[in-house]
Amino acid sequence: MPKTSHLQEILQGSCVDAGVSDLRPDYRAMLLAVDGLLPGPSDAASDALLEQAEASARLALNEHHKVEALPHVAAWRAAYLAFGAKPNRTRNSLEALLRRAATGLPRVNRLTDIYNAISVLHQIPLGGEDLARYSGPPRLIRATGQEPFDTAANGETVIEYPDQGEVIWCDEDGVTCRRWNWRQGRRTQLRDKTTTALFILDALDPVSTDALHAATDELSAHLTRLGPDISITKHLLDNTTST
Repeated sequence: MPKTSHLQEILQGSCVDAGVSDLRPDYRAMLLAVDGLLPGPSDAASDALLEQAEASARLALNEHHKVEALPHVAAWRAAYLAFGAKPNRTRNSLEALLRRAATGLPRVNRLTDIYNAISVLHQIPLGGEDLARYSGPPRLIRATGQEPFDTAANGETVIEYPDQGEVIWCDEDGVTCRRWNWRQGRRTQLRDKTTTALFILDALDPVSTDALHAATDELSAHLTRLGPDISITKHLLDNTTST
């Protein structure tokens, strides 16, 4: 089990590139490192949380009628346009989940179920990755276009490269998530045997920093039931942590 000090060291080394902060000065991210997780399939508790999220999504859509009209979804669509992505073609993770909520959110395993539910309940993009497969701390940057991204096409592993200027999460070995919060790479994806995970909670206005903390606290509370020796470390990134 990694020591808490090691998790803190990884998170303290994370950063947001100045080019990203210039693009969206209102951007904030909460990074959550969790160790001691005991993998397991979807269970009654994770299913109940997903049902709560589905009901919350239906209520929000009854008020706003269209997913893209939800304030935080609209903010992310604008952010995507700002770096050249097409939000109708590559939807941020929050919008993708909300569009599935009406017919039922996926049941994957209890770890994935929990963070998907929190994403929908708090209407913020939220990604989960296997921290043991990281090489160095996570960084949010504007891509040069040379960073490798391992993904799959037609069942085969392929290496792609982001567009120049695209907003990406990366580590020393390449891209971990393309287009800010659109698609995660295979190298660091959560697996059935993941015991140490990184969660990234993204926020733009009108989501406040207090609301970001509230989502983080609820995620942490649900994760603590996934093992008797859970260790959780968190770190806030904002425009004061740009490099």
